[in-house]
Amino acid sequence: MARIIEVQLGDYRSVFLYELNDVECQRDDYVILEVDRGAEFGRVVSHPEGVCKSKATQICGRILRRVTEGDLKQIENNRLKAREAVGTCLRKVHDRRLSMQIVKAEYSFDGSKIIFFFTSEGRVDFRNLVKDLARVFRVRIELKQIGVRDKAKIIGGYGVCGRALCCSSYMKGFHPLSIKMSKEQGLPLNPTRISGVCGRIKCCMAYEYSVYREYAKSLPKSGQEISTPEGKGTVIEVNILKRYASVDLGEGRKTMVFFEKGLDH
Repeated sequence: MARIIEVQLGDYRSVFLYELNDVECQRDDYVILEVDRGAEFGRVVSHPEGVCKSKATQICGRILRRVTEGDLKQIENNRLKAREAVGTCLRKVHDRRLSMQIVKAEYSFDGSKIIFFFTSEGRVDFRNLVKDLARVFRVRIELKQIGVRDKAKIIGGYGVCGRALCCSSYMKGFHPLSIKMSKEQGLPLNPTRISGVCGRIKCCMAYEYSVYREYAKSLPKSGQEISTPEGKGTVIEVNILKRYASVDLGEGRKTMVFFEKGLDH
C-alpha cells in the first residue's frame, strides 16, 4: 500500500490526503502536488507514518516532489499577484454593489486559477462578478464563501492567552463547539470571556472538556441537595478541578465538602 500523508493545500485551503510514494519529506515541508486539474503546492502537516491507513480511500492526489528554489520563487510571485487581485476584486464588488467582504485571494501553483475567499451574511449572486474577473485576469475564477472561523484562520492573530490563534497555527480543521462545554467546565457564561476573535466560542473550550466531564461524574450538581457532616444542604457552587462543593445549609450557614476522585457523593 502506498504511503499517505496530510497536506494543507495552498496557503488557505483545507487539509487533504495525498500519496507520498518515494518522495521523502517531513512535517512543515512544502511540496508540489498532482491534483485533478493540474499542479498545486501545499505544506505537509503530518508525519509520513502518522496517518491511519483506513483513510486511504480519501486520497485526493499524489505528491510529485519537494519544492525547488524555482518553485518557491513562483509561489512568492503568485502571492504578490494575489494581493493585487484582491484590490481589483474589491473594486468590482463595489461597482456591483454586492454585500460581501473579500478576505484573501490565492493563485493555484500553475497560475491557471484564482480563488477569492469572502464572507457574507447571506447568499450572494456573484455570477456577473465572476464574468468581470474572468475578463480581467483571463484565468479560471472561483469564489468561495467562508465562515467567520475560517476568516480568523486565514487572517491569523493572537488570542487573549498571548499565543497565535490555534486555528491559524496548528489546527487541521474545526471541531464542533457548544455553550455546554463552558457550562460543564464551570466557566462564566460571559460572551467576552468565552468567545475568540472570530466571535464564536473559543476552540480551546473543547481541549479539556472530556477531562472536566469525567471528573464531574463523581461530583454533585449545583442546586442538588446533599448530606454533609453538618447536616443537609443545597449545593451552590462546584469546583471540578479542586473537587469541592460549597453547600448552603440554610439560616446563613455554609460549608465546603471535598470529594476524592471516583468517590460517589
